[in-house]
Amino acid sequence: MSDLREPGFGDPSPFAQTDVARAQRLAALRPVVDGRSIAIGVCAGIASYKVCSVVSALAQCGAEVTVAMTSDAQRFVTPLVFQSLSGRPVIASPWESASPADPQHIKIASALDLCLIAPCTMDMLARLASGRCDDAVSLLAASIDRARTPVLLAPSMNEAMWRQPATQRNLAILRGDGFAILDPASGWQACRAVGPGRLPEPDDLLDAVAHALRGRAAR
Repeated sequence: MSDLREPGFGDPSPFAQTDVARAQRLAALRPVVDGRSIAIGVCAGIASYKVCSVVSALAQCGAEVTVAMTSDAQRFVTPLVFQSLSGRPVIASPWESASPADPQHIKIASALDLCLIAPCTMDMLARLASGRCDDAVSLLAASIDRARTPVLLAPSMNEAMWRQPATQRNLAILRGDGFAILDPASGWQACRAVGPGRLPEPDDLLDAVAHALRGRAAR
């Protein structure tokens, strides 16, 4: 006869099991990112809420996380949220700097071990592909020597925007320019469309960061 008893106090909580799995993931991530300098570029998109978990996990594992945001990204998540999670000032404008001696963020860029731009919008792909650097995220990306420091792009957009020829041309240009492109996930989107273009989940983004850093000496 099957066991139909109600869950009791002796049963393991599903939340406790989730906490254990999370702790195990962070323990595996820590040796890879501890002491590393990582930049996270945040562009405007509803998926930017996922990046909060990425920043928090990296900071918990000992990484020095610098967040840069476009002005429109700040409509979705405020700089104060990322400042609280990272424990560091947020670059919210190309006209501001955490260091008065580094107005163009060159010093920050030269010290990075890795940069992740997520969500990377269709507009940001076009900016990077054309060499524009007139916002905090593209300016920081333009200051990074990709021959020494990996820059990961995690595209996130509506499925029709993802399929646009302009988007695919820009992705090809960016791959040729040395950017690493993370494939978007496929599924239900906030715009009620279904298809490719979803930002990968936080754990997938963290896995991509860890994969890019493994075997690389710290800066």
